[in-house]
Amino acid sequence: MGDDATPDHIGHRARLRARLLHDAEGLADYELVEYLLALAIPRRDTKPLAKALLREFGSLAQLISADPAALRRIDGLGDAAIAALKIVQASSLRLLSGEFRDKPILASWDALLDWLRADMGPIDVERVRVLYLNSRNMLIRDEVASEGSIDQSAIYVREIVKRALELGASALILVHNHPSGNPEPSRQDIAITRDIALAAGKLGIALHDHIIIGGGDYRSFRAMGLI
Repeated sequence: MGDDATPDHIGHRARLRARLLHDAEGLADYELVEYLLALAIPRRDTKPLAKALLREFGSLAQLISADPAALRRIDGLGDAAIAALKIVQASSLRLLSGEFRDKPILASWDALLDWLRADMGPIDVERVRVLYLNSRNMLIRDEVASEGSIDQSAIYVREIVKRALELGASALILVHNHPSGNPEPSRQDIAITRDIALAAGKLGIALHDHIIIGGGDYRSFRAMGLI
């Protein structure tokens, strides 16, 4: 038995497991991360590592959304532990997306926004994605159109419209994030949105909305009267 697998350590983990099974809501974020890491690193006291990770990344959402390359830079965090964190992220997003993927998106708007905030709110580079919809407003394809620096990302009107034609899409929803956390649209955001709406509209493809995610907040161009 190694030095880090003492009876006290085992007893603490058992108590944490019991709380997880009976009162998960009462656990602090670091305790959730601690037990998750313990499953991947069973012979180590994972509480210090859990606390260090939350300090480094700022929140539980940002931690599980962090790029694996960034996670690998943390001393003591190997591939098994990183995979455990990414399983939580993938499972959370899968559960959220299940609320709208087999339904008309416009009838599941709140579920869509919850998913987008969870997926795009924590990331630290600007990413543009396009949701391609069929004539019943059901999701055909969700694709990343571009990924840029911390403050800008290119949106190519021609490629987005061309892809919509390839997929036989009847409508689009644009989404991108502002890593600054401020979801207010810039003049460039407004201009490119109008260009896409015009180009798509000429081909009978509707631009339903452009959503900007900033942290846990968002802005809808449709709601703001910008489309």
